[in-house]
Amino acid sequence: MREDYKENLIMAISIQEVSYKGGYKIEIMFSDGVNKVVDFESFLKNSKNPMTSKYLDKEKFKSYTLDYGDIIWNDYELCFPIWDLHEGRI
Repeated sequence: MREDYKENLIMAISIQEVSYKGGYKIEIMFSDGVNKVVDFESFLKNSKNPMTSKYLDKEKFKSYTLDYGDIIWNDYELCFPIWDLHEGRI
């Protein structure tokens, strides 16, 4: 894929909807029509940072919000690049 095309695509994609699926899984619906169920469990369990690993508490994990086309936790305390979520890589 041409690099300039990929960059424009990345900038244009946003998250339209999110839906909690249980455990540490969230279904993410992107503006380009792609739907992914992203499992955050291994990322959270492997984190050495207590600011991240605290989201192993499922109530905290489920407290995400959709803000300006991005999924965030606690005012950007935890967030991920949209393109990585789109590709299923975290």
